[in-house]
Amino acid sequence: MTKIDTGRPESVLPTPSHTVGPFYGYALPFRGGEDIAPLGHPDTVTVHGYVLDGAGRPLPDALIELWGPDPDGNLPTADGSMRRDPAAGTYLGRNGVEFTGWGRIQTDADGHWYAHTLRPGARGRSAPYVSVCVFARGLLTHLFTRIYLPGDDAALAADPLLARVPAERRDTLIAAEERPGTYRFDIRLQGEGETVFLEYQ
Repeated sequence: MTKIDTGRPESVLPTPSHTVGPFYGYALPFRGGEDIAPLGHPDTVTVHGYVLDGAGRPLPDALIELWGPDPDGNLPTADGSMRRDPAAGTYLGRNGVEFTGWGRIQTDADGHWYAHTLRPGARGRSAPYVSVCVFARGLLTHLFTRIYLPGDDAALAADPLLARVPAERRDTLIAAEERPGTYRFDIRLQGEGETVFLEYQ
């Protein structure tokens, strides 16, 4: 029999009663949720990063939802992210052809997530961005933020939302280009370098 030293908090494994939850292991994650772009599309970009708590530790059980426009700035209307077979009711997944603009990704054991999506086009006066919704342990309400892609400094400078964010915090909304077509965007839930989160009314 293994003995656990319950006198030290770091030696006790967490249980549902130790945290607020929610827990996303059943039904919410789905196969292929990270593959938002149609296969082989020339405007495909990869966005990836880590979800980190206030102490900078990665969260292995967070859930990220992304949605955004196509490269022309149009909001997709195609249905298909979670298609089901009408006869059998079984899950079919994406058809690999249409762009739905939406995906759901669970972080891995290291708190890492990634998605393949299309480079978003500008809508109105806003610089191109992908909308993000974050679900994680300890959050009673999910959080909203945006991922702006670098490359067009004039568009970023003119974006009305970015203009309202203090200059020293704007970089928490702009992904870092690692190489052409690949961007890093870490989501820090609190503490130093906390991501700017949005409130919709």
